Amino acid sequence: MLLARIFAGLVFVFSGFVKAIDPDGFAIKLTDYFMAFHMEFFNVIAYPTALFFSSMELMIGLNLIFRLRMKFTAWVLLLFMSYFTILTFILAITNPVTDCGCFGDALKLTNWQTFGKNVILFIPTLIIFINRKKFNNQYTASAEWFLASVNYILPILLSVYCLKHEPILDFRPYETGTYIPDKMIVPEGAPVDQYETTLVYEKKGVKQEFNENNLPWQDTTWKWVETKQKLLKKGYEPPIHDFTITTLSGEDITRNVLNDSNYIFLIVAQKLEKSPLRDLRKMNDIAVKAHGLGIKTYCLTSSATQQIEDFIGQFQPVFTVCTGDETTLKTILRSNVGLLLLKQGTILAKSNARDALGAGKVQKNMTEAVLIRQNALLETLKVILLLLLLIMMYLHFNKIFTK
Repeated sequence: MLLARIFAGLVFVFSGFVKAIDPDGFAIKLTDYFMAFHMEFFNVIAYPTALFFSSMELMIGLNLIFRLRMKFTAWVLLLFMSYFTILTFILAITNPVTDCGCFGDALKLTNWQTFGKNVILFIPTLIIFINRKKFNNQYTASAEWFLASVNYILPILLSVYCLKHEPILDFRPYETGTYIPDKMIVPEGAPVDQYETTLVYEKKGVKQEFNENNLPWQDTTWKWVETKQKLLKKGYEPPIHDFTITTLSGEDITRNVLNDSNYIFLIVAQKLEKSPLRDLRKMNDIAVKAHGLGIKTYCLTSSATQQIEDFIGQFQPVFTVCTGDETTLKTILRSNVGLLLLKQGTILAKSNARDALGAGKVQKNMTEAVLIRQNALLETLKVILLLLLLIMMYLHFNKIFTK
């Protein structure tokens, strides 16, 4: 029972935590599933659903580790695992989205791997459920319900914090310190995508499908209609595969930006028409100061051409507006408006507009400003370490390893 409880608890804590610190990413994944199953009307509840499930996973995991309300937790665990084991089996068969998203960006699993993981996890789930009445209470019922509630509420507060800022841990391919060109390389000899090609021909009003081996090339009465391609096997895809910076005139300046030996500010505004004006004004102030120091500033957006032109006409920005892939922009920064500091293709710093350094901090040598920001992050890490220490104390006083 001890091993089953600890194993299941750790898996649920890890799974819930990596989703709780990136609620935007989890909501995006849920939206992908809704769209794949033609249930777009559920998109409006993507964020509440993301918060609910990540908090539930963390609560289940922490309750298991700390042995809180074990009868209740055992039932919730069984229902949770039963539902998702069936669901992941369906997803493995239909494969609507290649990455399940169960461990966020921290660990990528295929749908079949996820189903296998759930089958394995179902074993300790059954052990815990069968022995649920053998677990002794740690405290009074009211005290345990209070602690279980804390285990549910704290993840929600953590998610809200990450929504207002950025994930406190970044598992995406654009984390600070990344040399972007390195993650765009496809190794020599890497497997490529494999497709099945089907050609549709029509004769006397009847359509028929042919493959490349039985084409009716000798019968000219067959008229080609269309060519279909079905992906059979996914090839190697580099972590960064769709990062492009294109000017409004259609020029691809990605290589120029990544090779620039000077500092470059890259503003990310996923949708200009939805971006708060105060954030855009702050970015423009930074661009004005940077321009005076000879530092280029680009704004990368996925807005339509007309909306970009309307924005430029009304806002008159100092920065250069370019276009990029919407999914890529959401991967770089979860917030709609944010700022990256680049130098020769390396991400030196990044943050959303709320946490971005002000124009007064922009200087010829940005290294000092980056170091100051890193020191601030170290202070944040100290707080996290203190919280971990409190958890360890909590772990000790709850006698986690008592059977």
